[in-house]
Amino acid sequence: MTSTPYEPGRVGLLLIDTTNEVFHENGKGYPFYKAEFDRIGTFENLKRLLAGARELGIPVFFAPMSYTEEDYTTWKHPAGIHQVMFENRMFQEGSWGAEFHADLSPVEGEIVIAPHKNIDVLATTDLDVQLRQHDVEYIAIAGMIGTMCVESTARSCMERGYHVTTFTDATASDAGPEAYDAMIKRYPAISHATFDVDEFLGAVRAAGA
Repeated sequence: MTSTPYEPGRVGLLLIDTTNEVFHENGKGYPFYKAEFDRIGTFENLKRLLAGARELGIPVFFAPMSYTEEDYTTWKHPAGIHQVMFENRMFQEGSWGAEFHADLSPVEGEIVIAPHKNIDVLATTDLDVQLRQHDVEYIAIAGMIGTMCVESTARSCMERGYHVTTFTDATASDAGPEAYDAMIKRYPAISHATFDVDEFLGAVRAAGA
């Protein structure tokens, strides 16, 4: 954990893949993460993080994932994670699974980033321009998967010059407690602060941000 003086008016929250596919008990991805969600309290922590950000006036950006039938059938070099998603038709464009979970959905005035297909949200979406258009320099990144989309996006944001905050309790790994522990050890190397939800909200509140 690192303390940080957030700059008022420059903080944003990015929530990655807060969709039914991942967080609803009927989602195709949910069984892979349920045990870790229960152990960490991920879902409730994300809800508290979102509510706290809204209370503090922090702009929230939602990054969904979706794929078309053409994606599933024509990609020349799908990586291992894509192979799993494609074989199970996960995050299918227009499907219930690709919709935001009711408790982790954007409200009026919050920004929905163009759906990402890569693990790194920054790579091929409008995330960078949206953050800059909304004057965000301090970006806090939560959601799923902590060892993939969250970590990859955090790395890219850091390398792009953003101040990055990662979370210990508003995400989860893809492979149980050992992978989670390794992930949490990596986060300080690729981000400028690693907080739990209450620490982050407290730090933002203290900074008047």
